[in-house]
Parts: sequence; C-alpha cells; structure tokens
Amino acid sequence: MSDQDFILVDEEDTEKNIENSIENNTENNSGKGGGKDASAEEKDRDEIVASDKKEEDKDNGYEKICFICHRPESVTGRMIDLPNNITVCPDCMQKSFDAMTSGAVDLNRLMNTPGIQFLNMSDLENLQPRQQKIKKKKEKPKEFHQLDIKKIPAPHKIKASLDEYVVGQEYAKKAMSVAVYNHYKRVAAGTADDIEIEKSNMLMIGPTGSGKTYLVKTLARLLDVPLAITDATSLTEAGYIGDDIESVVSKLLAAADNDVEKAEQGIIFIDEIDKIAKKQNSNQRDVSGESVQQGMLKLLEGSDVEVPVGANSKNAMVPLTTVNTKNILFICAGAFPDLEEIIRERLQKKTSMGFNSELKDKYDNDKDILSKVTVEDLRKFGMIPEFLGRLPIIFTLKGLDKDMLVKILKEPKNAILKQYQKLLALDEVRLDFNDGALEAIAEKAMHKDTGARALRAIIEEFMLDIMYEIPKDDSIGEVEITREYIEGTGGPIIRLRGQEVPLLG
Repeated sequence: MSDQDFILVDEEDTEKNIENSIENNTENNSGKGGGKDASAEEKDRDEIVASDKKEEDKDNGYEKICFICHRPESVTGRMIDLPNNITVCPDCMQKSFDAMTSGAVDLNRLMNTPGIQFLNMSDLENLQPRQQKIKKKKEKPKEFHQLDIKKIPAPHKIKASLDEYVVGQEYAKKAMSVAVYNHYKRVAAGTADDIEIEKSNMLMIGPTGSGKTYLVKTLARLLDVPLAITDATSLTEAGYIGDDIESVVSKLLAAADNDVEKAEQGIIFIDEIDKIAKKQNSNQRDVSGESVQQGMLKLLEGSDVEVPVGANSKNAMVPLTTVNTKNILFICAGAFPDLEEIIRERLQKKTSMGFNSELKDKYDNDKDILSKVTVEDLRKFGMIPEFLGRLPIIFTLKGLDKDMLVKILKEPKNAILKQYQKLLALDEVRLDFNDGALEAIAEKAMHKDTGARALRAIIEEFMLDIMYEIPKDDSIGEVEITREYIEGTGGPIIRLRGQEVPLLG
C-alpha cells in the first residue's frame, strides 16, 4: 500500500468518526433534556403568538400606507415591509426597481421579508421613522348599478325638481331637462341595434351670475351622478404650463371615489369656455385657445383616456387607469361678452329700405338678444366648427333683474334667507326681512353687476354684527332687517321676549 493510499483511507475513517460522534452527542442530549427543549420551544411559540396577537390588536382599526405614494393598503394591496418600519406598496417597489434596473423584479421574494439588506440604516437607529398608518375607512357596499330606462326621471319631473332650487330661467331648465333625459336614455339603451344615438353635450350662454354653474350643480345632485367642475382658463395644450385637457377626467374620477364605472356616467362642467376662443390675427401658437378646442374634440365625442388614480397629474409613482368618455355628459358654459355685438351686427344687416323697413337701432336695447344666437355667430366669436359640432344643444340664460333677485333671496328650497333663519333659530331667535330690505339688497346686487353672486356677500356684510351680538343676550327673541339698516340710515328692529325695541345705528 502506498503512502497516498494510506492517507486517503485515514481521511475517510476520520470523517466517519466525526459523524458518529456528532450523532452520539445528539442522541445523548435528546435523551437527557429532550422534554425540556420541547417545552421551551412550545413556550417560545406561545410567546410569539401572543406577541403577534397583541400587535394585531394594537393595529386594529388602522392600515399601513405606502412610504412613497401614501396610498392605504386597502387600495394598493398587501404592503412590502422594509427595515426601520418602512412599508412600500407593490406598485412603487416595482417602479423603483424598474427605474434602477430597467427590468422586472420578482416581488414575491421581497414580500414582508425582514432580511432585506440593500437598505441599511443601522447608523440612524435613533432617527428611525415611525411606521406610517392611517385609520381604516368603513367600506360601504357599492350601490351603483347600470342605469335603468324606467328609473330615469322624465323631463317634466327633472324640471319640477330644478324649479324647487332655481328661480326663473324657464327655457334653460326645459332645454337642460330634455337633453339630460335623452342622454341617460342613450346610456341605458347602449348600442343594441345599428342606430347609434349621438351625445347630447350642451353649451350654455349667459351673463355672469345668471345661474349656469348652480343649474349644473343642482342637476348633478338631483340625478345622484358624480360631477367635475373645471375652468377653461387653466387648460393648455399638452406639454405647456397649465392643466392638460385630460385633467378634467381625473377630477371626475376623483369625484366618483376612483370608481371608473361610476365616473363613466358622470357630468363634466367646463366653465369660462369663451376664454378658449381662437385668437384673431395672431402669428404665435395659440396653446390656450384653438389648440385646446382641438384637443377636446376626442373627449367630447368619446375616447379612452389614461388618467392617474388619486392624483391630478401623471406621475411615475402613480398608477394609471383607463376611462372611456363615450357616456360622460359634457356641459360647457360661458358669458361670451362680445357675442351680443356680433349678433346685433348680423341682425342689422337684414334690415331693408323703404316704408316697411325695420329700424337699425331696434336691437340696441334688446335684453334678450343672446337668445337669437346662431352657430355662425359663435364661429365669428372664435369657436371652431368641429368644436361646436360636438355641442349640439345650445341655449341661453337671461340676465337677472331686481324682481328675480328678490325671488332668489326667499323662494328656493335652500334660499339664502332660509339658511340664516335656520342659523338664528338654533339660538331660539326669529329672523325676518321686510319687503323694503329685500328690495334694497337686490338693488345693491344690481349695482355690483355680478348677478346672484352678489346677494350672499351683501347679506354677510349686514348680518355679521347681528350674528356676533345675539349670542351675548338671551333676552333677544326676534330680529327684523329693514330697508333703513341696509341703506345705512337706521338699524334692525330688535324685539325682546315680550316687548319691541328699535335699535338705531
């Protein structure tokens, strides 16, 4: 036998001896203290379960939020636990790795694994952030279903509901009721046959403060559909400073609590639409005028739009979802300040000569001249034909006179006066406005030339001192607002409980 063979045999024997020794020691230890080790293991297991249960009870009612996008676990799915109490949602984790590696990462290997070593903050132990959590929202069952044609209120019922909240504007309420009824019939019917009904998008034209926005808000509340309101002055062509056109759909999705199906049957109201009219004789690129109109064509007609969930602008860390605008009702509105001159000029051209000719100044003092608007007038104003073609329902609202302002003060269900009367009734004080006071308030509003918007500001001004002083004195039982108080020549009438005392200013 050679020396080499002897050495090999010796190594094999040594390895066998070591293995046998280990096995013997293991058996001896298990024989002596096996019961003790099993008991200790069981005790440790019970402590871990108790600790986990205690931690679970502590966190009951709260849910983790993502350290990056701040969305809760109920929205993102199960969070990934990182060291130092940091939790990250799968979307943000994947996007982070995509940005670093430009490749997919198997998140299953990272799911709540405590041994992740790529983020070491051991030198910042005293600065560790506390785990971010928010209270869980009580989940409500979704009650939104596909529209039923039989449940859509008829036009006369829609108008009757609007009459309870909106004074005047009879033609506008009738036109809007019919358009909304036809639109939601179209949504409910779908495309069962070859006949496809076009959308009933609307264009409202009326002076400032005539009730355009209030009409739409009331309509959306009555129909119980999500509503997004945006201002056309903030919209610009994609790539320029300002809100891009698709941001209006993001607002609607947010109003629908990120429910895509609900958002796709909502209403988008775009105010100040006259501000995106095509600029005349301009050599520069019109990024906030004609370009915005061109960009809105697909939205108005119906298209798939990718919008961020839970944010107004697209971001690398925010997930996107697709919203189809085919069944979204678009309502545009504007004051169109120079449109009256365009209409008047067109009408005066039709006057003829002779004894039966009409006077050219016939339309100079016509208060309802906006009601004679045509598509050609709007084209001259600066709205492109393609844009107007996607707004088939065009109607106007009248300016408010003094009598209508007085009615707005006291007749609607949620009239301004009724709101203040309810506030004072909570202090067991009765509030009255006599007819002279109402007329004085309406006259002041007419001078401001901002329509019904001025009414609340005027009443707030005169009610401030009264609402401040009344809680001081429990003996006050009634307050009557007079014309003298509104005009600044006197004060309100204060009636104490059981007597009447005029309070002069």
